[in-house]
Amino acid sequence: RVELPEVFEATHRLLFELIANGSLDGVRIDHVDGLWNPAEYLALLQSRAGQFSPDKESALPLYLVVEKILLGDERLRPDWRVHGTTGYEFANEAIRLLIDPTAEKSLTESYAKFIGSSTSFHEIAYHRKQLVMRLALASEINVLAFMLDRLSERNRWYRDFTLNALTTAVREVIACFPVYRTYLTPDQDPSADDIHAVRRAVRLAERRNPGIERSMFDFLGEILLKKFPENIDEQTRAEHMHFVMKFQQCTGPIMAKGVEDTSFYIYNRLVALNEVGGEPYHFAISPDKFFSECVSRLREHPHCMLATSTHDTKRSEDVRARIATLSEMPAEWRKALRRWQTINRRHKRELDGELAPDANEEYLIYQTLLGSWPLAPMDKAERAIYLGRIQEYLIKAIKEAKVNSSWVQPNEDWENAVREFLAKLLRSGANRFLDNFKILAERVAQLGMVNSLAQTVLKAAVPGMPDFYQGTELWDFSLVDPDNRRLVDYAARRQALSSLAGADPAMLLHEWRDGRIKLHVTHQLLSFRRSHPALFMQGSFSSVNATGICSDSCVAFVRRFEGSALLVIVPRLTARVGFPPVGTVWRDTALEWPEEFMGREVCELFSGVKFTVSETSCAVAEALRVLPVAAFAVV
Repeated sequence: RVELPEVFEATHRLLFELIANGSLDGVRIDHVDGLWNPAEYLALLQSRAGQFSPDKESALPLYLVVEKILLGDERLRPDWRVHGTTGYEFANEAIRLLIDPTAEKSLTESYAKFIGSSTSFHEIAYHRKQLVMRLALASEINVLAFMLDRLSERNRWYRDFTLNALTTAVREVIACFPVYRTYLTPDQDPSADDIHAVRRAVRLAERRNPGIERSMFDFLGEILLKKFPENIDEQTRAEHMHFVMKFQQCTGPIMAKGVEDTSFYIYNRLVALNEVGGEPYHFAISPDKFFSECVSRLREHPHCMLATSTHDTKRSEDVRARIATLSEMPAEWRKALRRWQTINRRHKRELDGELAPDANEEYLIYQTLLGSWPLAPMDKAERAIYLGRIQEYLIKAIKEAKVNSSWVQPNEDWENAVREFLAKLLRSGANRFLDNFKILAERVAQLGMVNSLAQTVLKAAVPGMPDFYQGTELWDFSLVDPDNRRLVDYAARRQALSSLAGADPAMLLHEWRDGRIKLHVTHQLLSFRRSHPALFMQGSFSSVNATGICSDSCVAFVRRFEGSALLVIVPRLTARVGFPPVGTVWRDTALEWPEEFMGREVCELFSGVKFTVSETSCAVAEALRVLPVAAFAVV
């Protein structure tokens, strides 16, 4: 209720004290869609914070980012006084860049065959949102329905609608809503985005419910777009607007609970895509699309945060990077699934005619194990800890899915059967499954390492402000909370950082399992950012095209500012290139040196190698001679 002045003052007193004494450099606002009027709140926050800023005339005196989930082509509202989002859209763009688009049909078919169903994600999301509205948020829906009923009674064209029918209309339109919410206010007309969202939801609701009179959906749609009757008094107009504002506050939580917190645990085709802000029904993106999003971000919100792991992500950046590699080996994955399903069928328990875990849960289990499997051999104690983590994660996933168990109605027999299944999969000694699993796990880990390095470099070099979550300086194979909120061994990270002084980059690649190669890449890029802030805060961004047999696996771009430049090269889809993707495996792949580099001394940040550019062509085999990623600087 921060729209109430007394609530705003009471809840923000400490925040403004910290801003005033210089303790805070910026503020992150979570769950912004739950506010009554986000734009008004953000403007007030900036205005109050500006009192303590040396740049009081700035429209954005406080560095402010919002946790806003953008779906489809949705963009941040231009009237929001923020620097951008907390960066979930980047996390999803980066992982989709690393997924092979040619595997979509194969992976979709493998998933459908394994679970015995081909239900679309949209159908799952629709029904899960309906479930949330009937259970967890039933009272909120009832409030909206009663409000709408009172409004209909004052309209001679719609007064015959029953309360039950209006309740159904509210549920159906919300279940079909394509975005988290609209942002209508009493003093502004609906934006084009608002109009599109409401009309799409109403149209889909009508299509799904041919037995319900269309005029009922039209009535609701007109109100949601502020098309109120012309002859109503101010009090009635205010009641109409109050309904709109309440409706807008409800759609976000229903989307979050029905999609992120439920559907994401049911639709398991390739769970690297099931991330906060993600759209699992969208598969890969091309480098051109990725670059296009970077250019848009630079133009609209150049200081937007860029995230890959947060306290809320469903899987860490390194887990997603591993799972994405399955798109590069769809045939191997399909064969492994058949083999593991046959081996492990005897470990399932029959409960009321159903096998626990079910096929969909089993499909999730295999992806989870591949994504989180430790790099070093485990002793008995370590294996027990790992098993406990995976069991805890799977039980949470099953409860969130609300198919075979839930938080409200836990099915302990089913949950225990899943725990036993996992324990048998991971038992020590003779184990046909593990013997076979480790072969694919090793390949996934190798390719995943390359993906992780690429993802890290992209985050630190493209337009935006990179956000590094605790513990991700080294490899982090954590899952959803509470797994990703375990204590971080900072002493080990300090020791690893100290050991990098004078370290041979080739040795770091050879010993990639200890994670220091990721720390090295992160450290070098962040150090360069600190030394050259203008290049990243004000610099331009443009893609660089590669040619040659492996050009589709090469992603390159350049940042420029007043004579300084940084050329970045990272790999993607490297199963087709070779492991490790360094040196001659790149064959004839090449790109052109940007003009700023010609005739100048260049320093490659990760290897420390310096040289003068004398030829127009840059062979990727030479650029990536030592490490799978490269960053060439001229300053």
